Amino acid sequence: MQFRLYGDVHAFFHDTYDVLMRDESQNMILLGNLIMGREGKDKTDWRDPANWWMATVSDAGGIRLTALMTPPHNLVLYATDNVILSDAIDCLIDGLQGVEIPGVLAEKKLAKQFADRYAARQGITWQVVMDQRIHELSAVNPDIPAIGTMRLLDEKDMHFFPYWVEAFYAAGTYGKTEMAIPRDAEHYRYRIASGKIYVLEEGGMPVSMAGFTRELPTSIGVAFVYTPPYFRERGYATSLVAQLSRMALDRGYKRCVLYTDLANPTSNSIYRKIGYVPVCDSLQIKFES
Repeated sequence: MQFRLYGDVHAFFHDTYDVLMRDESQNMILLGNLIMGREGKDKTDWRDPANWWMATVSDAGGIRLTALMTPPHNLVLYATDNVILSDAIDCLIDGLQGVEIPGVLAEKKLAKQFADRYAARQGITWQVVMDQRIHELSAVNPDIPAIGTMRLLDEKDMHFFPYWVEAFYAAGTYGKTEMAIPRDAEHYRYRIASGKIYVLEEGGMPVSMAGFTRELPTSIGVAFVYTPPYFRERGYATSLVAQLSRMALDRGYKRCVLYTDLANPTSNSIYRKIGYVPVCDSLQIKFES
């Protein structure tokens, strides 16, 4: 096995793009970050590829393992064609010596094998932050009714948007357990300015939100699905995600991709009703000393 560490995102893109595209929906995060880094249009916060850790492990047959970390986020892994080779994992761990990683995000079996081997080598422990399922949609169930009015989020929504975002995270994403609103509004204004997040209004009142994330050659991510507790069980999120997904397909994307928390059976059933089908399961794992 041969380990290669990259200092140039263009070289990393050149070597890994076609490999990652074999499982485009599964590799939404890897591909989205890779495309963003190659374009170099947005280098705010963690998005500057000069700070990324990029590596591959190869043998005579080509790349076997692709790894990307965009600090402070987890190391994201993909085993080519989902064929997991223990030698490739060990080779990657050798290349990680001296590099601090907070955790790992990968297909379930790969995440567990990497976490076991890495933790044993480092003398640390690991725990699952979220048990996830990746879904994709190629056609929206025509029986989903359109409720309310969907519109883009804008600056006037700053009075509630930060609270909804933090409540979305507090519900389980990234392992947060409590909600806090920082004084710095830049993160929220960045999201609004992206023009990718929508709210559903009923009678002029915002009742649910959802938005697009990474845009790939044939697919687009859907995320930030949130409805305040007092507006739930009225079909708002179902209608909004269906409308968003249909919009994406009308724009020419072949698939919409989203992650769900397997601990939330309600959201998983909603997405199945809309037309989303499972691609694979993944784990978000954090390491602890």
